[in-house]
Amino acid sequence: MQNFTGTWKMKSSENFDELLKALGVNAMLRKVAVAAASKPHVEIRQNGEHFYIKTSTTVRTTEINFCIGEEFNEETVDGRKCKSLATWETENKIYCKQTLLSGNGPKTFWSRELRGDELILVIF
Repeated sequence: MQNFTGTWKMKSSENFDELLKALGVNAMLRKVAVAAASKPHVEIRQNGEHFYIKTSTTVRTTEINFCIGEEFNEETVDGRKCKSLATWETENKIYCKQTLLSGNGPKTFWSRELRGDELILVIF
């Protein structure tokens, strides 16, 4: 198991606007969200299977605490409340399934993977 502890800065973002469009976010909010998310500051603290992740942008700061294999409360990238469950996909990749607490909408997931000195975040 890799140690994800560290401070991370985004190098690139791909298809974020398309994801927001698929989630039904209106054009004005998408524009603000894409601009704000372009250079987030991410702090991760890990103690074994327990994670704390703080993501800060110019518009919003989010914090999550979770243990691998235990459900936790989270919000999807478009602000819907959900229950999430993170599991190890590989020794250096966490996969997290998000289940909406109410309403309908597309199912969402995220993964975080360490590749050398880079943290790769994928939202889908």
